[in-house]
Amino acid sequence: MNIFSICTMCGGLAFFLFGMHVMSRSLEKIAGGKLESTLKKMTSNPFKSLALGAGITIAVQSSSAMTVMLVGLVNSGIMQLEQTVGVIMGSNIGTTLTAWLLSTAGIKSDNILISMLKPENFAPIVALVGIVMIMMSKKKKRQDIGTIMVGFAVLMYGMELMKDAVSPLAESAWFTKLLTAFENPLLSVLFGAVFTGVIQSSAASVGILQALSLTGTISYRMAIPIIMGQNIGTCVTALLSSIGVNKNAKRVTVVHMSFNIIGTVICLAVFYGFDAMIHFSFVDKPIGAVEIAAVHSIFNMVTTLILLPFTDQLVKMANRIIPDSKGKEKSVLLDKRLISTPPLAVSQCRERTVEMALTAKEALQEAMTAMFDINDKAVQSIEDKEQMLDDMEDKLSTFLLELSSVSLTDHDSRIVTELFHCISDFERISDHAINMIETGREMKESGQEFSENAKNDFTTLFAALTEISEITVKAFSAEDPVMAFNVEPLEEVIDDLTKTIKDKHIERLRKGECSPELGVYLSDLLINCERVSDHCSNIAVSIIQISKSSMNSHDYLSGLKAERSPQFVESYLAYGQKYRLAAE
Repeated sequence: MNIFSICTMCGGLAFFLFGMHVMSRSLEKIAGGKLESTLKKMTSNPFKSLALGAGITIAVQSSSAMTVMLVGLVNSGIMQLEQTVGVIMGSNIGTTLTAWLLSTAGIKSDNILISMLKPENFAPIVALVGIVMIMMSKKKKRQDIGTIMVGFAVLMYGMELMKDAVSPLAESAWFTKLLTAFENPLLSVLFGAVFTGVIQSSAASVGILQALSLTGTISYRMAIPIIMGQNIGTCVTALLSSIGVNKNAKRVTVVHMSFNIIGTVICLAVFYGFDAMIHFSFVDKPIGAVEIAAVHSIFNMVTTLILLPFTDQLVKMANRIIPDSKGKEKSVLLDKRLISTPPLAVSQCRERTVEMALTAKEALQEAMTAMFDINDKAVQSIEDKEQMLDDMEDKLSTFLLELSSVSLTDHDSRIVTELFHCISDFERISDHAINMIETGREMKESGQEFSENAKNDFTTLFAALTEISEITVKAFSAEDPVMAFNVEPLEEVIDDLTKTIKDKHIERLRKGECSPELGVYLSDLLINCERVSDHCSNIAVSIIQISKSSMNSHDYLSGLKAERSPQFVESYLAYGQKYRLAAE
């Protein structure tokens, strides 16, 4: 093996890792919101978690990405540590698929159909189809599928380069002598762990081992402990991702490492124990690429079968290794590690914005309820909610800015734009709730009080505001553009109500039935009510526009009001009848 073979080996590894990275990222995009809906199905049932962990890892083709995702979800409080154990076990099983795909490199046959299974024969065709899809298709999803195909072809080409580069090693005396050191199982485990930790990909290290096995110089005795060590080495990615997270998230890494280390110890002890008693005849025979894939799968499945009944013990052990701190840990709204899986990050941003929507609605309704019966408890509750929404808006805006800088699907990109619009509107609704309750408190302190007629008018207005806020939040939570359409007619009715209430107050002033001081409070209150309905309108327009793949809200509103469709007029008249002010 000369310098050119080493260069080819390095190039093959580079192609392999790049192809895997490209394929993994594009698979995450294709999976999209399915990752979120899948994770929502997590239960305390370890078997379901196991299946979901395997499924997601197969979908994104990376157990490391899955573990980083779990660390981020636990750090954000979205998942509990107990839910991750089964997922981690399933992830270890799901990642073995790559080894089975790579094992096709060792296929040898004169049959043309079987020969087409060899990467060197089918990879160029896959790459060509992928390139055609990328260049010819205008749809982002098809382009992503094409990118997956190109990534897969590059990965397989890298495997072929590595296989060709290491083939001269079969006749190399120094390499044969080097391999004798790996007959020591502990050294083999250590080598597998360190090498995998350096390149941070168990799939890549297994692929390299499969390429070396094609020289016929790697025996079962050497390969089995190396494979077990590779499973330990893949924990390095999780270990690095746990830096700077809370203790519960750190425990995810502890569980992952414990699972692989305990599995390795048990399997090595059983394998070499039986070998000492029975003397397996195959241990010194050369191992092939298919057999390596089989050993990889068997190890992870056996380890899972052994440790699955002891998930609670794994959690307890993680809690002992990383005990709770005395002080309260700072909560994280959204962990930045989630950005490594953009579809999941977008979905979680939406979940947090839904929380903002519900909190803003509650603050508004509390303010309207307490408006004419001010008490300290209500004021404090509204102020706490407003402060929480301020904090959420600040953190979500920062997170969305970072998220918008990564590669997103067209759909996810539109959702990010929608969320940018909506989070400020929800926060402003809580600001207006504060303004309303402040107006009520100032009236109480100054001894001012609206007349019964004015109170009745506000009761009608508040009922309309309650309905528009509920429709808006429901439409946003359900992503329902049909429901959102009802917001704009009600918003116009609220505009009419505020104008009529103001006119009625002026008439009372003219008759001397009301004081000018109350006019200031009434005007402030009406302005805040009108602004709340405006923000609800903004949110509803965003919901409708995202469903139409457009974000030109000004044109939409202008067209809607100019068009005055029968549906719009019918809704407007119905709301006008429902929220009609009493005559004086």
